[in-house]
Amino acid sequence: MKTVVITGSTRGIGFGMAREFLKRDYRVVISSRGRGQVEEKVTAFGAEFSRERIYGLACNVSDSSELQALWDSAREKFGVVDIWINNAGINTPESFLKISRKNWDLVMAVNLESAFLCCKAVLPEMVERKAGNIINVSSVLAKKIQYSIAYGTTKAAIERFTLGLAKEMKKHNVSVNALCPDFTVTEAVTTFLSGVDTTTWQRPEMWGKYAARVAGKDAQSLTGRILDEAALRELFGAV
Repeated sequence: MKTVVITGSTRGIGFGMAREFLKRDYRVVISSRGRGQVEEKVTAFGAEFSRERIYGLACNVSDSSELQALWDSAREKFGVVDIWINNAGINTPESFLKISRKNWDLVMAVNLESAFLCCKAVLPEMVERKAGNIINVSSVLAKKIQYSIAYGTTKAAIERFTLGLAKEMKKHNVSVNALCPDFTVTEAVTTFLSGVDTTTWQRPEMWGKYAARVAGKDAQSLTGRILDEAALRELFGAV
């Protein structure tokens, strides 16, 4: 039985991923900044799935000590971490001329630097075992020049980070890929873009199903890819 850690997994795409991995009998570690949210979701998942396969920990991903604690706790609970998904992210509505240095730095820390810190924590053991899977979460806004400059900058950087890391890690049989959602119906996005018609938007459940499929591939079969819905359909079919 494999273990997956998903940051930012008490709502939205991360929640959809956690639910799908639990349905597939993985051991799942969920996390978000809010302790109450984590406890609520662990309780809800525990009523539906085996409680022994679920663990939750509040974690501010912009804090390196809390990220290290998440990694250490996951290993202590389940022994080994096979898949790590860097999903946590935030946005800010300000235009470039209005955004403060504090908010710019916060978006960079949560969306980009946290992925660096997580990978620095988890990769040494994956390299030693010659097995592991890193999945980063990008966005259509990495390439589509729309809305927040800060957010789009972090997602473009995540894609470059993914490609470079995949190249380094392939010889160690560690797979590194990025999922690239288009506009998806989540609490965060519908709040940020309130009043927008979401009829044709993607759904978190779809990304959960595709994340599980990507996690099932090793570095010899799938690595160094930026995977939007079209690419995922080509690889795995519709879900």
